[in-house]
Amino acid sequence: MALPTDPAAASHAAPDIVLLEGPRSRLRELGTIIRAGRDFLRGYRALHFVGPCVTIFGSARFKEDHPSYAQARALGAAVARLGFTVMTGGGPGVMEAANRGARDVGGPSVGCNIELPFEQQPNPYLDRSVTCRYFFVRKVLLFKYSYAFVALPGGLGTLDELAEALTLIQTGKIRQFPVVLMDRTYWAPFTQMLQTMVTAGTISPGDLDLMLVTDSVDEAVAHIDRVAVKSFGLRRARPSRWLGERALDVVRKVAQS
Repeated sequence: MALPTDPAAASHAAPDIVLLEGPRSRLRELGTIIRAGRDFLRGYRALHFVGPCVTIFGSARFKEDHPSYAQARALGAAVARLGFTVMTGGGPGVMEAANRGARDVGGPSVGCNIELPFEQQPNPYLDRSVTCRYFFVRKVLLFKYSYAFVALPGGLGTLDELAEALTLIQTGKIRQFPVVLMDRTYWAPFTQMLQTMVTAGTISPGDLDLMLVTDSVDEAVAHIDRVAVKSFGLRRARPSRWLGERALDVVRKVAQS
């Protein structure tokens, strides 16, 4: 793979390139660990008081007139009405639409953006955001604060995040939070591939039950309500403040089986 030739693009690509370029001196490896630790620290501080989130994945390329933009906006509003903070990757397209939907109904909206060779600016509908240098840090933050994951049509990044969510649940690394795929037609090849895996014996038949595939925002939200809110004992509460962070008035976890 060719490295970016534009100096600005190269500087944004550099953290992950350095991380993955192979063994280096111990001192340089320590420097990478410290920089990644700073990424985590910024993320933890920015998001500690956002409350339980629903993370919505999807393409950054869709414009306002795309059907998935309208669906993501309606979904963001419905999730916010349910009492969750809407979390996205913080960029344009489906991410912007979901954050915008939360803003439409006065719900909290946050984003975990990423430095890219082509600038991805945080969208204007975020109450709070953090921009990560490293992709792996961003993914940890997207999963750490979420009680449900929703994937709308998207590209390789969306597929990566969806597969990560399913893998973490399948392997018991996180609880069995609801995963929803919006747009049956778009995700049909993916679900067919999963069925092929079942036939081949590489995944279990029960793994197909880890997700709901639907075209309905109402069905998606009802599923999140049933599997996340009721199963994990969530209720609305006003979180406390500490170390000067500004808290958001969102649902707070009070019990977990």
